[in-house]
Amino acid sequence: MLMRTDPFRELDRVTQQLLGPATWSRPSPMPMDAYREGDEYVVAFDLPGVSPEGIDIDVERNMLTVKAERRPVAKADDVQMELSERPLGVFSRQIVLADTLDTEHIQADYDAGVLTLRIPIAERAKPRKIAIGVGSGRKEISG
Repeated sequence: MLMRTDPFRELDRVTQQLLGPATWSRPSPMPMDAYREGDEYVVAFDLPGVSPEGIDIDVERNMLTVKAERRPVAKADDVQMELSERPLGVFSRQIVLADTLDTEHIQADYDAGVLTLRIPIAERAKPRKIAIGVGSGRKEISG
């Protein structure tokens, strides 16, 4: 068996052991990507190993909050853990959304450990043409 040493991984493991697992009062951050695709703003969160029932998405005003909890898998009594690098506990991320996004029509999909939120751009924020009127009758105000 080939073993590779990574001192930073070991430091992360020791830090997590000292601080303890994440809790609802002290959640760990989750990695994410955010980008615009056409008339939608897309935010993708990495949540491998989290069941869809363990994900909570809230929007209050312009604050989007995503919380997820990864619980340990039940193991038989005779199982002895040799290595545990996959973090357990609570993960959370908050994002302030622009006023130009339509938070009433957010779509959420979860596939292969990735939570994808699609937020439409509000109609009022989309570019539009302004018609120029030609005034045929000008009015003059006299006082």
